[in-house]
Amino acid sequence: MPKNEKIKSILIIGSGPIIIGQACEFDYSGSQALRSLREDGIETILINSNPATIMTDPSMADHVYLLPLNTKSIVKILKEHPQIDAVLPTMGGQTALNLCIEADEKGIWTDFDVDIIGVNIDAINITEDREQFRNLMTEIGVGMAPQETATSFLRGKEIAQEFGFPLCIRASFTLGGAGASIVYDEKEFDEALSRGLEISPIHEVMIDKAMMGWKEYELELLRDSNDNVVIICTIENMDPMGIHTGDSITVAPAMTLSDRTFQKMRDMAIHMMRSIGDFAGGCNVQFAVSPDDEEEIIAIEINPRVSRSSALASKATGYPIAKIAAKLAMGYHLDELENQITKTTSALFEPTLDYVIVKIPRWNFDKFEGSDRTLGLQMKAVGEVMGIGRSFQEALHKATQSLEIKRNGLGADGKGYTNYDQIIDKLTHASWDRVFVIYDAIQLGIPLKRIHEITKIDMWFLKQYEELYQLEKEISNFTIDSLSRDLLLEAKQKGYGDRQIAHMLGCLESEVYNKREELNIRRVYKLVDTCAAEFQAQTPYYYSTFENTMTSPEGETYVENDSPVTDKKKIIVLGSGPNRIGQGIEFDYCCVHGVLAASEAGYETIMINCNPETVSTDFDVADKLYFEPVFWEHIYDIIRHEKPEGVIVQLGGQTALKLAEKLDRYGIKIMGTSYKSLDLAEDRGSFSTLLKDNNIPYPKFGVAETADEALDLADELDFPLLVRPSYVLGGQGMKIVINKQDLEAHVVDLLRKIPNNKLLLDHYLDGAIEAEADAICDGENVYIIGIMEHIEPCGIHSGDSNATLPPFNLGEFVMQQIKDHTKKIALALNTVGLINIQFAIKDDKVYIIEANPRASRTVPFIAKAYGEPYVNYATKLMLGDKKLSDFKFNPQLEGYAIKQPVFSFNKFPNVNKQLGPEMKSTGESILFIESLKDDEFYELYSRRKMYLTK
Repeated sequence: MPKNEKIKSILIIGSGPIIIGQACEFDYSGSQALRSLREDGIETILINSNPATIMTDPSMADHVYLLPLNTKSIVKILKEHPQIDAVLPTMGGQTALNLCIEADEKGIWTDFDVDIIGVNIDAINITEDREQFRNLMTEIGVGMAPQETATSFLRGKEIAQEFGFPLCIRASFTLGGAGASIVYDEKEFDEALSRGLEISPIHEVMIDKAMMGWKEYELELLRDSNDNVVIICTIENMDPMGIHTGDSITVAPAMTLSDRTFQKMRDMAIHMMRSIGDFAGGCNVQFAVSPDDEEEIIAIEINPRVSRSSALASKATGYPIAKIAAKLAMGYHLDELENQITKTTSALFEPTLDYVIVKIPRWNFDKFEGSDRTLGLQMKAVGEVMGIGRSFQEALHKATQSLEIKRNGLGADGKGYTNYDQIIDKLTHASWDRVFVIYDAIQLGIPLKRIHEITKIDMWFLKQYEELYQLEKEISNFTIDSLSRDLLLEAKQKGYGDRQIAHMLGCLESEVYNKREELNIRRVYKLVDTCAAEFQAQTPYYYSTFENTMTSPEGETYVENDSPVTDKKKIIVLGSGPNRIGQGIEFDYCCVHGVLAASEAGYETIMINCNPETVSTDFDVADKLYFEPVFWEHIYDIIRHEKPEGVIVQLGGQTALKLAEKLDRYGIKIMGTSYKSLDLAEDRGSFSTLLKDNNIPYPKFGVAETADEALDLADELDFPLLVRPSYVLGGQGMKIVINKQDLEAHVVDLLRKIPNNKLLLDHYLDGAIEAEADAICDGENVYIIGIMEHIEPCGIHSGDSNATLPPFNLGEFVMQQIKDHTKKIALALNTVGLINIQFAIKDDKVYIIEANPRASRTVPFIAKAYGEPYVNYATKLMLGDKKLSDFKFNPQLEGYAIKQPVFSFNKFPNVNKQLGPEMKSTGESILFIESLKDDEFYELYSRRKMYLTK
């Protein structure tokens, strides 16, 4: 059956601001769904309050509503668009599903004659209400862990008495495991029970017998209205039950399942999906398997929507789940749709992987001092990375190299733990860095059986680790000159970086690189093709690996490479790596626009990124996608292979910017603002000289490299002082200190965490107003795209401040200074592209806090508020394709737009929630108000001084 011809107009509900547990994977699925629907000529109307994402770009839907996600907004949209036939709520995570249910309960869909597609309300209710779900599973013969529902404290205590500890407590109708925990004794249980009952919107918790140590699996399914079901991907969690899947290291395809159990699990998943309701779309099913020869399977949960894992599964297999799910929701059957990768076979197929993917979460505990860093049922990760390799070992190494936590991979970098008690403790209380600690434990000689006993991680994974360590030990016996080609090739095939091999051999990274070149051990690129090369794939989606040379019948030696190089002029855009606080989805937005703009300017576009959650790593955004770590060795090899005109580093946040120095040193052209200017803006001393030469005021400051120097400077500068390290993002390590004791303690701590760093000490302008400007510049002229005033006082990180566009409280005299300073600085830094400048205003005098000649967190916000594609313009300036005078600027905004930060403190109950110079927000929303008399503005303004902390 082709699509339902009655459906001409669809409302899509987005997922709102990014929080821990619901991040940009839903931006990715929503964007795919919008593109999929528009391909079929469907009118799309989107509601989402997140300004930082591609999904809310005017080009994505016919009508974009940046409104709060509530039923009042839904009614407003339905009144404005009476033509809406259906709502698709499965692309916006739990937020969208909950809003859809609420609108259904209020009778809104019925009132406006709107059908729900992609899922039905009964299916949502069955899967969310654990009691109903349990009864259904019993009815269809699917086993579950012993489990009971409690709606009161007393009932909860009775259940605990009946089951015995350890127990799992989960709150109903929550996201990212909010209110979920494993408890081992009565005191913990009482606290967790009270919290769960409070967090659940229906004040209900499920208490299950904890299946500690059981293995955990996830299956991603798609089903059409003809009841065809395909399983797109099977994902195995390396971490056993007891750690939220969002915090687990996961692997695809599944590695340690017997075929018999795998077939049984598939059948159960299909049976479960069919039994929860008659709907067409995507579904995610989670199972636990006993770690013995019986391999008993029990169901954990089922989500009738695209999930966090479906973004991962899409990137792992190359099968665009959300795109197809949107078409199925419209009535198409799987056999009528084409496989997006081969373009010759149908979508009614199950992908086959001839490679391995490993996903590792990315945490940000350093932003939440005093937080409980152990992992459990409640998700704490803020992002994730994915590595693709020919083996588990290679993929694991590539994923660890993608994390950007100053590690070069597993082991062999001198940064591992060596203390026995510390290692045992980190293994016992699942730590965020456990992926590295397992290697350290093996290196220390702790037997695999003991590691398995503590962690319950399957022996197969531990043996893979052991093999890696054995190889490191073997290589360490050689020097760079005596190392054989076979051993060097084996190390590269297992994912070891040149830096790690250099560490083992006691030589320089460049020497290892040269040796590889000499021995012809070079990266080759393979296609992600969904069908293990059984059919010709049309998509340019690559990962790298190392292969041995082969000899042709004519006697020629060669290595098979799937990535042909064209003779077109090319541009590489460096992505922003994993999401984290301080560098989120807004940089992905910038990268996608950069790619599209370069394409419009006639370039072949190449994207390098390792984040599976985002639109930039979608297989059809750039002309070529290299799903690789944003890590020097990988980037350099791609550049040598592709020979681009240049590389864009301005759009990928600090990740891409940090690589500018290396690119410059190797003579690779940086498009737009040069490395020299980027570096000058980061080097506080040189930048202040530039300000002085241009007669621009800045707070008194000094640079210190030791605690002694810092204490001497304090006498000159006067307290309070703002202390911060150089070359960091999101205010990392920034603090306001008020006396010498505080100063000494903070400086010593910073230099321990970031050795050899230059620390900047500024006199802190107490009580100043903070503002910022974003501008684009072509080297000759400057256009200010937006000036924003922060509602909170100076000293709270700009990412954590509520900010208004345009400013609400700055006089003409101050505004003129801001404009003059912005133009002077942009030109003095020879900016070509974007620049963001932050100001402190005291006694009507405008001081410069800092300048960043790159895309900033606020660029997408300003672009959405004014309805102008500023990143597109900036990219064309970087490429030299256009000048500022070629663009006609016409910003549209009635009233004010307010950027509102959103925090995920509920994941860290014991953390100090006060704000300061270090950024803590995980996302943001946009609020439009007509005037400053608006109640919401009044409330924000009255609370502005509550937050400041040192």
